[in-house]
Amino acid sequence: STFASDAVLHVLTRLQAENLYTKAENIASDCIRSYNGNMQPLTSKQNEYDGLADGLDASIWIVDSEGTIIYDTSGAYTQKSISGFDPASFGQKTENGSVYWETGYFYNTFSEKQLSVMTQIHVNYQTRGYVIIHQSMHHLEEAQYDILNLLYLTGIVIFLLSFLLLVIFQKCVYRPLGEIIHAADEYASGNLKYRCSVSSDDELGYLSATLNYMASELNNSEEYQRKFISNVSHDFRSPLTSIRGYLVAILDGTIPPELQEKYLNIVIRETERLNKLTEGLLTLNQLNNTSTSGLNLSDFDINRTIKDTCATFEGRCRSKNLTFNLTFSDKIMMVQADFGKIQQVIYNLIDNAIKFSGNDSSIDIETYDRNGKVFVSVKDHGCGIAKENQKKIFERFYKADNSRGKDKQGTGLGLAITKEIINAHQQNIDVVSTPDVGTEFIFTLRKR
Repeated sequence: STFASDAVLHVLTRLQAENLYTKAENIASDCIRSYNGNMQPLTSKQNEYDGLADGLDASIWIVDSEGTIIYDTSGAYTQKSISGFDPASFGQKTENGSVYWETGYFYNTFSEKQLSVMTQIHVNYQTRGYVIIHQSMHHLEEAQYDILNLLYLTGIVIFLLSFLLLVIFQKCVYRPLGEIIHAADEYASGNLKYRCSVSSDDELGYLSATLNYMASELNNSEEYQRKFISNVSHDFRSPLTSIRGYLVAILDGTIPPELQEKYLNIVIRETERLNKLTEGLLTLNQLNNTSTSGLNLSDFDINRTIKDTCATFEGRCRSKNLTFNLTFSDKIMMVQADFGKIQQVIYNLIDNAIKFSGNDSSIDIETYDRNGKVFVSVKDHGCGIAKENQKKIFERFYKADNSRGKDKQGTGLGLAITKEIINAHQQNIDVVSTPDVGTEFIFTLRKR
């Protein structure tokens, strides 16, 4: 404000000085033309100068070379000698070097600060006098205050708008960003249950929701890992305990020789169960690291694959009096996929269907194409899956009471392996189930 005040006054003074200097130059020209040894202006010009002085609210002086005021439009200083008058040291030049002006009390002549402009009257290459115009600085200061008031008002409005923007920034950016940073610190320290409270409909709200989702997934992942380790430990411990118990009993004679073959067969079955569990874990680990480019893709008839896979279950189906109902929309349905892995998918789904199916039941298998994809459906008429469990059946080691089948020999990895294989093919698998009615698995393959 201080800088603006001084700058505005300086500019106004300079502009007014240039204007007054132009008037003084015109008067000096008149004096030169009418000079007859006397600096007193003509009577006709005096009236013009008086009018000019009134219009400018200024005083116009004509001073001789000795500093005596010959003419004064106000009449207050006529014939008065200016004490200490020194034209050589008067005022300052403007940028173009043509205007002499200064502000002050003009050799202590005035009691109020004035803007004074002076120009010389040259006659025959000699300085015969000076034209001096005085204007009170009060007028310039009033103009200065008017401009400054406008500037200050504009500044206040800008300040209030800036303050408003600062408040909006504080509420919409700074505080939410601080909350997001705090949430990130909580997650970094391991508190994955913390939730960021930013819920705005902008980028920060989206970032907050993403962080919350990430924390939730990480928390679920940790919980899943704990369950995974617990399940693996349980599934390995049970058969190992049985194997150790039977072997110790054989060695210490608790089991007589005539029964040892029976219990050795049990030990073999338990080792096969451990082997199956280990192979399942290795398969899942391999599938997790398999991309589409890692699959051994080939073209084959999915209908023939289904028929061949069903034939391997002939013995189990005969014991439960189960039948397969195969419905194919085309006699040959060519697909492009990894033959071995898709055969494993079909095997797992049929094996699952047999476990859940009661005696004297049937399993429906259907293939059809739609929108460039082949859909394969495997449906049983067994006990079904409760709605709250349907989202969990593809999890590793998920073992709801019905999920392992009536034989209780399942590892809980079959459906997890199935989903990983289908995901590796960038296809989808879904389940539709109604308790006490049956369950249907549907997966897609790329049609060739």
